[in-house]
Amino acid sequence: MSTNFLFLVASTRVSGVLGNTEALARRAAEGLPPAAEQRWEHLARLSLPPFTDLRHDVGSYPMPEGDAKRLLDATLAASDLVLVAPVYWYSLPATVKLYLDHWSAWMRVPGLDFKARMAGKRFWLVTTSGDRAKAQPTIDSARLSAEFMAMDWREPLWGKGGPPDTVQQDASAWAQAPGHFRTIP
Repeated sequence: MSTNFLFLVASTRVSGVLGNTEALARRAAEGLPPAAEQRWEHLARLSLPPFTDLRHDVGSYPMPEGDAKRLLDATLAASDLVLVAPVYWYSLPATVKLYLDHWSAWMRVPGLDFKARMAGKRFWLVTTSGDRAKAQPTIDSARLSAEFMAMDWREPLWGKGGPPDTVQQDASAWAQAPGHFRTIP
């Protein structure tokens, strides 16, 4: 199986401003083997529809369209999914939450077998916050999502966040980043 990384950037910073979490993820991606494919998707720039919970009414969902279908296809094509998610209010950003909510729909698209196809994929989190302890709810949410989907949860990469360029001053995280993904086969 080829190594295909899908980086899901959850920041809502304006285009052209590189936030700490994305900077740390891009530094980590520098350490990937040359043959590893990389795809970067900025979730805030996609037109994902609001999630409507039909699980106990209709019970199934139609195949998504537009950006949602493109994101579904990229998700299924990836061997490794990386949430590039700064801590917002002690949690995952709304852009990631919406993406994960759509997983509930994708699990119920007839014939898609989304959950079975996600099993075994590696699931990573790169995150930044002002304080490591305050990142724990974000880390736990991502880990529990991976466990529910029978994905291979990998050690998260955390760095000190704040205004842009703060993470570069976190000597430990910045030095660790290029080797972070080296645990892949």
